[in-house]
Amino acid sequence: MTTQDIAHDLVAMCKEGRFAESGEKYWADDVVSVEAMGGDSAESRGKAAARAKGEWWSNAHEVHDSKVEGPYVNGDEFTVRFVMDITNKESGQRITMDEIALYRLKDGKIAEERFFYAM
Repeated sequence: MTTQDIAHDLVAMCKEGRFAESGEKYWADDVVSVEAMGGDSAESRGKAAARAKGEWWSNAHEVHDSKVEGPYVNGDEFTVRFVMDITNKESGQRITMDEIALYRLKDGKIAEERFFYAM
């Protein structure tokens, strides 16, 4: 599959709400996932760590609506924009989360993903 093929498939899966499944399908075993926040949890390494981060996020937030835009492809990289209406379950605060995800492929798998947030 080409980068474009993978990018379009990942976006289609996310538009259907299959976020975790898209990661399982495309993450490399040694994927690096980098969040914009600082601290110890800003970077995770490996498929199990990426999966755990996603599970934590899903359990901590209620998603009311999501929009997925893209992909925007350049060589072995692509970006996707996610806009989500979410409520943090612990605080009860409802916000609109707006982020860009940058995915870098190697051998047909996501070797690195980086998330950028609109503040």
